[in-house]
Amino acid sequence: MASVAPLRPTPLPVPRATAPGARPGPRARSVRHLGPHWYASVMGTAIVATAGAALPVHVPGLRTACAAVWALSLAMLLVLLPARALHWIHHRDQARAHLMDPAVAPFYGCLSMALLAVGGGALIVGRDWTGLPAAVALDAVLFAAGTLIGLVAAVAVPYLMVVYHRIEGASPVWLLPVVAPMVSAALGPLLVPHLPPGQARQTLLIGCYALFGLSMLATLLVLPLVFGRLVTGGPPPLALTPALFLVLGPLGQSTTAANKFADAAPGVLPEPYAHGFAAFAVLYGVPVMGFALLWLALAGAMVLRARRRGMGFAMTFWAFTFPVGTCVTGAEGLAQHTGLAAFRWLAVGLYALLVAAWLVAALHTLRGLVSGALLAGPGTGVPGPRPATARTR
Repeated sequence: MASVAPLRPTPLPVPRATAPGARPGPRARSVRHLGPHWYASVMGTAIVATAGAALPVHVPGLRTACAAVWALSLAMLLVLLPARALHWIHHRDQARAHLMDPAVAPFYGCLSMALLAVGGGALIVGRDWTGLPAAVALDAVLFAAGTLIGLVAAVAVPYLMVVYHRIEGASPVWLLPVVAPMVSAALGPLLVPHLPPGQARQTLLIGCYALFGLSMLATLLVLPLVFGRLVTGGPPPLALTPALFLVLGPLGQSTTAANKFADAAPGVLPEPYAHGFAAFAVLYGVPVMGFALLWLALAGAMVLRARRRGMGFAMTFWAFTFPVGTCVTGAEGLAQHTGLAAFRWLAVGLYALLVAAWLVAALHTLRGLVSGALLAGPGTGVPGPRPATARTR
């Protein structure tokens, strides 16, 4: 029978990033505790732009504001990518500790989703400022990179969970690596019209449908574990309660993907498949959106309970943004394909919630960056990653 033991301090040799006796400079030291969860802020910002640009109501100045928010998300990504590179170059011991930590490793899926969200935003709204050719080129690069990284994370993170991590209980963050391919599935159809007609367009669209199935089936494995953990183990710790909103991600994103398939299929796929995707968008999207609203109410009640018990700001607040944004885009797609005013107003209401959540998360994050609290390490009064644990045989 397998025995469980803590991971030894140095289970594998750690490559040295600097020469013996050399110390990283102040800039490198400042990113020591910059974990992969920071990509969630890029995702959450980009979805505000893309969801707002597709709202089924006309608001003067909204599209310009969305373009500005998308530009902000691009700037955040361009700052975060080199900062994370510095983290890996100068602090490989900490980076490896993140990979060995079951509470942190799933956030590597956020890198994929950040690339995809910014790339998709370029085609949806960023093209107003960059021009269409530049937007297509940027999205193509970020889509390819994000999809590849997402597929690697969808395999590598579960592998680490099985082989190395000691799992104490299911967590909603387990969804992060497996939902990344669903983001590719939802945003890939945007590139279909920009490919040569014929095999190229069909391959991309069917490939996105395969990514849809990959992610959805993996999600169906994880969701019962998450709900079972809540029922048998009680509410999560206060700081982790916002992570319950992560369940909305695969629900809203899969609804969005189904609607995007219906938009892209005519003229690309032969009948009856093109018509079948239009029917699938509604037959799949409506019940899934209903379940998403049920989970939104449950997660919202849990957050209110945690707030009454003293829950303060943590980076998990960014879980209020991207998952809710996917429900906005899902409702927008259903409004388009059903013609129902109910879905239009649902999209508007959810978008108002998204903007409020983004403002709260962004302001607290900015305040934490200015004070230095969010980049402080363990032992400074700011929670850091838990010590890594492993399963050994």
